[in-house]
Amino acid sequence: MRASAKEYMADKIIRYCRVSIAKACVLALILMPLLARADLTRTELARAELTVIYDSGETEPIAPLLTAFDTVNDSPQQSPILGKSPLGAANPQAWLPLQSPGLTPGPVQTRTQDRPFARPFFLIGSDNLSRQWLQRNHARLKEIGAVGMLVQADNLDDLRAMADLANGLSVMPASASDIAQALGISHYPVLISAHLIEQ
Repeated sequence: MRASAKEYMADKIIRYCRVSIAKACVLALILMPLLARADLTRTELARAELTVIYDSGETEPIAPLLTAFDTVNDSPQQSPILGKSPLGAANPQAWLPLQSPGLTPGPVQTRTQDRPFARPFFLIGSDNLSRQWLQRNHARLKEIGAVGMLVQADNLDDLRAMADLANGLSVMPASASDIAQALGISHYPVLISAHLIEQ
């Protein structure tokens, strides 16, 4: 595999992992309250058997794809995202720039939706509209226990500014393109509650 093909595959895998992590975080935020209400202990969960839902028999091992991370032209390859940070994925610089294709700052028309989520959540960016919206709605968001996703940030200053404005609210940086597409949302800031999408 040529170096450019390896770099292309490595970039594709990294992008896929970013999206998968964002989806897992949102699912965890939505499912945590449900699991907390269930009468399952950790040991009961650990003993639960796995169920194979579907196996086509045509799966391929991922090992050949991971060789893209090993070497390029017999020299160690630096990850374009993580570099040499000892923090790895916990390094905030690794998430930047944070983008959510298909989502832009703008007005959102209030409407009902039929996907009752266990916990309200909101999508914001680091733009001025989102900053003003977060300041204006902070008390309400805290009162209803909403969690947030920072869907756009260009640099560490944006991350720090939004963390300061969140002031006690749980806000995680993640792309929300898939969630927005599923809910028919194209603008943020937006609050998604049990039966309502609103700004």
